[in-house]
Amino acid sequence: MAFYKKVQMKVNGKWYPKSVLVGSAITTEQVAKRVAAESTVSPADVRAVLTALGGVMGDYMAQGRSVKLDGIGSFYFTAATNKNGVVTEKEVTAALINGVRVRFIPETRFRGSGKGRVSTRGLSDVDIEWEEWKATESPSGTEPSPGGEAVNP
Repeated sequence: MAFYKKVQMKVNGKWYPKSVLVGSAITTEQVAKRVAAESTVSPADVRAVLTALGGVMGDYMAQGRSVKLDGIGSFYFTAATNKNGVVTEKEVTAALINGVRVRFIPETRFRGSGKGRVSTRGLSDVDIEWEEWKATESPSGTEPSPGGEAVNP
């Protein structure tokens, strides 16, 4: 079950639902145990692969490539630049790049053909039951309060 809270935006004064993270983040260890339980691989082997995955993906993306993981999606780097830009094409250099972002596009699967074609996204097309979060957040915003209240990353 996923949770949301009601938030009023300062920009327009309108109310919107905002997703709430509950509890602490799921760890590599927890993911490794779950993947191992659903496969023929040991938790130690899964953990070793997950630990190496970030560095391998980063190396490929640093070469200007995207990384597509079946059942998950594609990852790639984009350049973050000075928002002011420059006046002429000749002024454009790598020095204008002040950061890198990792972008992610969930895998899309298509069923059917023609106008009856339906697409589904691997990670985002799961059935989610939303429930309003009734608890208050902890003052620090980083640890759950007693009773397992909301955590903001």
